[in-house]
Amino acid sequence: MCSKRPRVSEVTVSIVGAAGYTGGETLRLLLGHPSVRIGQVTSESKQGKYVHAVHPNLRKQTSLMFCGRDELAPCDVLFLCLPHGEAAQTIDRYLELAPVIIDLSADFRLRDAVQYERWYGHPHARPELLGSFVYGLPELHRAEIAGAKHVSGTGCLATTAILALYPLAAAGLIEAQHIVVDGKVGSSAGGVSPGPDSHHPERSGAMRSFSPVGHRHTAELLQELPLGIDAGSPGIHVSATAIEAVRGILVTAQAFLREDCDERRIWQAYRQCYGSEPFIRLVKERQGLYRYPEPKILSGSNFCDVGFALDREGGRVVAIAALDNLMKGAAGNAVQCLNIMHGWPETRALEFPGLHP
Repeated sequence: MCSKRPRVSEVTVSIVGAAGYTGGETLRLLLGHPSVRIGQVTSESKQGKYVHAVHPNLRKQTSLMFCGRDELAPCDVLFLCLPHGEAAQTIDRYLELAPVIIDLSADFRLRDAVQYERWYGHPHARPELLGSFVYGLPELHRAEIAGAKHVSGTGCLATTAILALYPLAAAGLIEAQHIVVDGKVGSSAGGVSPGPDSHHPERSGAMRSFSPVGHRHTAELLQELPLGIDAGSPGIHVSATAIEAVRGILVTAQAFLREDCDERRIWQAYRQCYGSEPFIRLVKERQGLYRYPEPKILSGSNFCDVGFALDREGGRVVAIAALDNLMKGAAGNAVQCLNIMHGWPETRALEFPGLHP
């Protein structure tokens, strides 16, 4: 699975499920990628329509039309942007079509079939394939991704929380138990299909707790954070709240310190992990509006901004992280993995810095 592949100058990429928000963002990025030629884009509901009819921001960027999945031809790389559960049901067909697969759904994020059933409420359709996909978070698994043929996407809330907490956990600074993660999530994280919770009169102005306990992305934190706790442990507690923003996630994660330490020690932990990371920015200013990470200014970018606040008297650290859920939380992160897998600069097609104001 992880043998080093030779570098290539260009690959043909097709996107399955390109009519959704994640598929559209993946297409937008790849259209500007100098080493990618777009082969086909599929949508069962939009078959025969031009891409710009669904993604109007891509008008005059491409003349592609959506095709059906049964029309897919072999290609070098397949991005799977399907609803959760569908990739696992149909993975054999995609394995025949492309040697490299990047799956953005939750289907292959977990390595343990028991934990998958626990958190998703049903058995995995292809448990023997769990573990054959590398968890696609470059900051943790860059070396494995570089030689992988199959990479999974990462949960947007999980990505934000993992990047907030990982340096503290890796340095052994925090207690493994009683870590509390609170995530504020924009509406696009719910996907393109409308429902009562996305109906404008219900969503506008709302701050709605939709998953106060038992959030599925908890499984990814238990799997990826080096805390030395069992996957069945109640040590990490995740709550998620829907806010009115379209894009963006803000995580505040509270953890208790194992021993007294000052800000310098915490800074050291973050810089040791992220000092050379192209898409992690450490944000902790003494004054101004943007003293801590703020998702608004990350819209359209692949950056994750990370900061912290130290409650030394209470023996507590609050790790803070923000990102665009459709970018570093999904499509941008996947393209970053594509770059790593082919030996290209990680930042290729991902240089956009975000918007302000």
